[in-house]
Amino acid sequence: MRIIAGSKRGMKLLRPKTRDTRPITDRVKESLFNVLYKYGLPHGERVGDLFCGVGSLGLEVLSRGAEFVTFVEQDPRVIAVLDRNIEKAGFVRESKVVRANAFRTGAPVGQLEQGYGLIFVDPPYARTQDVQADSLLGRLMDVLQDQVTSDAIVVVRTERRQALLEHYGRLRTIELREWGTMAITLLQMTSP
Repeated sequence: MRIIAGSKRGMKLLRPKTRDTRPITDRVKESLFNVLYKYGLPHGERVGDLFCGVGSLGLEVLSRGAEFVTFVEQDPRVIAVLDRNIEKAGFVRESKVVRANAFRTGAPVGQLEQGYGLIFVDPPYARTQDVQADSLLGRLMDVLQDQVTSDAIVVVRTERRQALLEHYGRLRTIELREWGTMAITLLQMTSP
């Protein structure tokens, strides 16, 4: 697992000894970023990386020119590795780590004057079997609507067989991509 492009291209990421994380492959990560470039992302954006694991996506966006990343992870063992990866990459000032259940907190805005322009949502697959509006994922989409900019993109990773709803409040599905057993759905904020 490594950063594949940008200022830290080729940097290998440290991994936890636990098998609870599901790192995204380099091929899928590159394909995902090719899609995000169509939307002018991630350069200059504030980004939330939820269920971030060791920070593969958040560190990738920082390497590619994002302004700031808030990493949200619950497991303290994984956070210890994440902190080391952030320090190794030299992105301590451009990032914040929040230990929390992202289903409850979303991407805390804190002192930010504006919300996030891009959010990655990559929960354990077992927690995304139900994607209805009143599910854990659906309630998270409600929380995120108050934490993002008016034209933000939310990227949700699920199992391929799990299709998200067309709308979660003001978040509307704009694109679906499938790779192997996984699906990545892009949602964008719509006008109120």
